Amino acid sequence: NKNAKIVLAWAPHVISLPQAVANSFAQWVNKTSHELVISCPKGFELSPEFTGKATILHDQCSAYRSADVIYAKNWSSYNDYGKIGNHADWIIDKQKMSRTNNGIFMHCLPVRRNVVVKDEVLDSEESIHIQQASNRVWAAQAVLFSILKDTG
Repeated sequence: NKNAKIVLAWAPHVISLPQAVANSFAQWVNKTSHELVISCPKGFELSPEFTGKATILHDQCSAYRSADVIYAKNWSSYNDYGKIGNHADWIIDKQKMSRTNNGIFMHCLPVRRNVVVKDEVLDSEESIHIQQASNRVWAAQAVLFSILKDTG
């Protein structure tokens, strides 16, 4: 049960997305013994309230080096909320993934192919986005069960 290096990787998107998923993911990983690196363009840092002990890097090459997990997510700027920016070069591709420690790729779906991540990564054996999405079914069932059991 080794400690993994997990990279929360900012990825391009065509619209401004909220920070909720990235914030909750960072907050959760910070409660574990895993190493969290947040990779994002300058100006897209998350609130320190959620990033906690994470390392923030603005260089994808450094961030991805020896990573076990790359979790791609887009979020808008915290300091300039709603700012999208033109960072198409932040797309996740095979070359960037080659810097990892045979890392797995995650995305919470839906995903914009060849905008957020290249098909070559999304369709690879290292991608577990389908398994990740199926976990939502179990989470929704747990919430529904909790609500229904209290209505008695």
